[in-house]
Amino acid sequence: MQSITIPGTDLTVSKFIFGTASLFNVGSANERVRLLEAAIDQGFTHVDTAPYYGFGTAERDLSSVLKAHPRVTITTKVGIYSPGGEDQSAVSVLLRKAGGKVVKALARPTTSFDLDRAERSLAGSLRRLGRDHIDIYMLHEPRIELLRVAEWTNWLETKVKAGSIRYFGIASTQDKLLPFLQTPGSPTQVVQMADSLDKHEASVLSSHGRPMQITYGYVSAAQARGDAQPVETIMRQALARNTTGSIIVSTKRAARLSQYARWLERAA
Repeated sequence: MQSITIPGTDLTVSKFIFGTASLFNVGSANERVRLLEAAIDQGFTHVDTAPYYGFGTAERDLSSVLKAHPRVTITTKVGIYSPGGEDQSAVSVLLRKAGGKVVKALARPTTSFDLDRAERSLAGSLRRLGRDHIDIYMLHEPRIELLRVAEWTNWLETKVKAGSIRYFGIASTQDKLLPFLQTPGSPTQVVQMADSLDKHEASVLSSHGRPMQITYGYVSAAQARGDAQPVETIMRQALARNTTGSIIVSTKRAARLSQYARWLERAA
C-alpha cells in the first residue's frame, strides 16, 4: 500500500489507516486479532483506536499485534471514557452494550478533560497497548469550554519531551474543532476530522492555512444521505479530496482489506 508522511510530522504511514471503532463487533477475540493481522498483511501500517472503542477491548486486542509488528504505528485518544472502565471483561462489555439498548445509561460514555484523569488514561492506554509510547495522542472530540487550552498543550508537550507520545492533536468534527483552530496555542499539531463528499467539512482546514492530515467518515456520510455509489467510487473521490494526508477506513470483513491497495493503484 502507498505511504505518505503526515504533514507537519516525520511520521510515515499507509495512505489508508485501519480504524477500530467497530472492531468489537467482528466477533471473538481471536477473530478480532485475525482481522488486525490481515490488515497489516495487506499493507496498513497505522491503526486508529481509543480507550472507548469496545470499552477498552480494541486497545487490548492490539497489544499482541503491535508486539508482533513493532513498526506499526498507533493513534489513541483521551477524553471519552467507557462505562464500567476500560479493563472490564468481554462479557461485561457485551452485557453493557446489550443492556444499553434498553437502559441508555449502561452504555453511555463519560467525558472528562481533567488532566489528572488524562494522566491515568495515558498510562492505561500504554499498558493495554503494550507500548512505551503513543505515536499520535488525540483529544477525543473535546469542546473548548471543557478544558484549559494552555494547560493541555503544556501537558502534551511535556509528554513529548518525556518520550511517551510523539505527536498530539485533536480528533473531532467541524463544529467542535473550529474554536480550537481559532485559538492560538491550541493542541492542534495533528488534526483528525470527519469529512464528506457533499459538505466538505475538512475544507475548514484550508481556510486556516492547514493541510488535511487525517480524515474519515466518507462512506458512512454517503450512506446516510442515500448515496448508492459503490464504495470504491466513494473512496476514489475521497482520495481526490485528501491528497496530502491519510484516510481512516474500517471493515469487519478480511476480504475487503485487499481492495484498498488496489483502489489506491487505480486512483493514482
